[in-house]
Amino acid sequence: MMCGITGTPGTGKTSVANELARQGSPVLHLSETISGYIIEKDQERDTLIIDEEGWAGSFIPFSGFVEGHLAHLLPCDRIVVLRCRPDILIQRLKKRGYGEEKIRENALAEALDVILIETVDSFSPEQVYELDTTDKSTTECAMITDRFAKGEIQASFGAIDWSSYTGMIE
Repeated sequence: MMCGITGTPGTGKTSVANELARQGSPVLHLSETISGYIIEKDQERDTLIIDEEGWAGSFIPFSGFVEGHLAHLLPCDRIVVLRCRPDILIQRLKKRGYGEEKIRENALAEALDVILIETVDSFSPEQVYELDTTDKSTTECAMITDRFAKGEIQASFGAIDWSSYTGMIE
């Protein structure tokens, strides 16, 4: 069973995955698997351009949790999309030292459900769980993620609406 943990940067993917690993679950950080698929570094956007198709096509399935904002491109059995209210996401990304344009781009992507839409387009409804991390602890998010992966809680998505935040981002 491979369970993906995906979401916009800053939603808590790495923190949740690290907590799952601390609790004994096998975890693969997808950032450790992309080195051979980097096409270039986009200096203006401060991001790596990856051959996503080549990377996903050569990915060897992993039994456990796969964490990264490209996890929804992999053939996961289940996938958790972490979400965060855009105003809080902006604060988190500022603390990481992201530039203003990168912060704006990621906050807008979160407000417009970009990762969720990409995920729902690729997976059946019973495979997807949307988790709002805004006011939850890392431990609580890890517990929910683990329970969904084990089939103990039902799939759920579409209830979070950050669209009212788009005006504050643009």
